[in-house]
Amino acid sequence: MKEKNTLTANNTNSFWQRAGRSFHNNWQLYALLLPALGFLFVFNYLPLYGVQIAFRDFKAAFGITGSKWVGLKNFTDFFSAYYFERLLVNTFLLNLYGLIFSFPIPIIMAIFLNQIERPRYKKFIQTSIYIPHFISTVVMAGILYLFLSPSSGVVNTLIQALGGDPIHFMIESNWFRPLFIISDIWQHAGWNTILYIAALTGIDPGLYEAATIDGATKLQKIRHIDIPHLVPIVVMMLILSFGSLLVSNTDKALLMQTSGNMATSDIIGVYVYKMGIGKAQFSYTSAIGLFINVINFVMIITVNWISKRLNQTGLF
Repeated sequence: MKEKNTLTANNTNSFWQRAGRSFHNNWQLYALLLPALGFLFVFNYLPLYGVQIAFRDFKAAFGITGSKWVGLKNFTDFFSAYYFERLLVNTFLLNLYGLIFSFPIPIIMAIFLNQIERPRYKKFIQTSIYIPHFISTVVMAGILYLFLSPSSGVVNTLIQALGGDPIHFMIESNWFRPLFIISDIWQHAGWNTILYIAALTGIDPGLYEAATIDGATKLQKIRHIDIPHLVPIVVMMLILSFGSLLVSNTDKALLMQTSGNMATSDIIGVYVYKMGIGKAQFSYTSAIGLFINVINFVMIITVNWISKRLNQTGLF
C-alpha cells in the first residue's frame, strides 16, 4: 500500500512538472486561448447558476435565491399537464421524420457533387444549393403561405388546372409535418453538404487513379472509396442529430402554426414560448427546458455507446 501511494504521488508530481514545462514553453499559445476560455465560461458555465429556477417559484422581485424553493413541483406539473403527451409525441415525431428523410440527402448530394469534374459547373451548383440557407425563417414561412394559398397559390392553381380541388395546406393538420420537413430540406440540405464535401476533398486522388486503372466504375468508386471515408463523419453527425430529437425549430413551427393544424404543430418549443414569454411562467418553462436537455444528453450518451460498440466510432 505504501509503495502504491508513493507511485501515485510520483505520477502526480510528474504530471504537474510536465504541465509547468509545457506552460513555460508555450505560454503564448495559452494566452491566445484565454479569450475563448473566457467566452466559454461567461456564456456557457455562469448561466448554469440559473438552472435552480426550475426548482423554485421564481419571482423577479425576489431574485433567484430569494424565490421560494418548490423542488420538483414544476416538473410534476408538466408531466401531469393535459397536453403533455401530445407535445412530446408531436415534437419527437417531427424530429424523427426529419432525421429519417432529411439526414441522408446532404450525404447523397455531396457524393454527386464530388463526381462533377468541371469546376465551373460544380461551383455554380454549390452556390445554387447554398443560397436558400440564408433565407430567414420569417421569409421562409411567408413563401409557404404565398405558394400554398388555396385561392391564389401557385400549387393550388396547378391542382385546379389539373381538375382537382384546392387544398388548405396551412390549415389541415396532416400537412404540417410534410411541409415543415420538405421546406427544411430545401432550405438547409445544400448547406449541410459542406462538411461531407470537405471529407471527400481530403481523399487521396491516388485512390481514384488506382481504381480507374483497375477498371472500377463510378458507382464502384463511390461504394469502395467515398462511402468508407464518409462513415466516421456521418456517424458523428448522426449521434449529434439523435441528441436533438426533442428540439425543433421553434420559430418556424410558431410561424407555420394555425388554429387548424394545432393537433400536429403544437410542439414543446412553441408551448415553452407561449407559457414562458406569453404568461411569464419562467420556473415552469425552465423545468421543461431542463427536462428536454437531460433527455437529449441521455440520447447522445446512449447512441454514442451503441456506435462505439458497433463500429468503434464515436464522439468520445
